[in-house]
Amino acid sequence: EVQLQASGGGLVQAGGSLRLSCAASGFAGNHYTIGWFRQAPGREREGVSFLRTGDRGTVNADSVKGRFTISRDNAKNTVYLQMNNLQPEDTAVYFCAAHEGNLIISSLWAIASYEYWGQGTQVTVSS
Repeated sequence: EVQLQASGGGLVQAGGSLRLSCAASGFAGNHYTIGWFRQAPGREREGVSFLRTGDRGTVNADSVKGRFTISRDNAKNTVYLQMNNLQPEDTAVYFCAAHEGNLIISSLWAIASYEYWGQGTQVTVSS
């Protein structure tokens, strides 16, 4: 059974940085696709950054390219989202999600692709 717990959110000024963590249990190597999503009040949940299985690499939304980096620490069984140069439009609740297996790139963005979700962590960026 896969369980995810997101943490690391907080309040930061524009231009600052945060590192979100997604602690995972029940993972087996690179068998799971990981996605970071975010949702602001009154907004739809949107995909942010994705870690594909095996050697397939990462995919990022245009809005965060060059600023956000997704990575994993296998020893700690944790996936990270390093967020640099944060802007007020990044303010949202951030969720990590997992899919058992690989996904084609077009499927990474769909929330229905993911069977497991963390509880989310609040990120607030002030001007």
